Amino acid sequence: MSRIGKKPIPIPQGVEVKIDKNIITVKGKLGTLQREFHPDMTVKVEDGNIIVQRPTDQKRHKALHGLTRALIANMVKGVSEGFKVVQELVGVGYRATNKGQLLDLSLGYSHHIFFELPPEIKVETKQEKGENPKIYLQSIDKELLGLIAAKIRSLRKPEPYKGKGIKFEGEVLRRKAGKSASKK
Repeated sequence: MSRIGKKPIPIPQGVEVKIDKNIITVKGKLGTLQREFHPDMTVKVEDGNIIVQRPTDQKRHKALHGLTRALIANMVKGVSEGFKVVQELVGVGYRATNKGQLLDLSLGYSHHIFFELPPEIKVETKQEKGENPKIYLQSIDKELLGLIAAKIRSLRKPEPYKGKGIKFEGEVLRRKAGKSASKK
């Protein structure tokens, strides 16, 4: 019994949903998203809600049921509200600047790292006095946003001793104790 899959997805004001065979198109004030879902799943619009149904109770259909519903819900939320990720650069001399879609990162290596972002993602970098530099990423596509944020983070993951690296805002890092003095 898929609890997620059974929940109807409410369609907010100003969002248009079009279903053609197994392709769903969601259009809202922030943009348009299109996705192909599995042909076994049945998606229909009833009374201002999107309803996803599965043909059988097989394990793979149950898994697809919840997945399809979650992906469509993310599309609806994306075109109506959008998604935002904030990353923080922790470390002495770590900097981030952007010129359009080109992100210039200085992460303690002997060279700068230039990261080209896709046009679907809006980027902004800020550094206020006394605070760590921050990268603000915005998009209507949650999947693409998460992928790009993970790639940026993988350039310098936070290390467990001092916590230096790129971390998500609000992320709690597990810290390790350093060397302790031995007594003889």
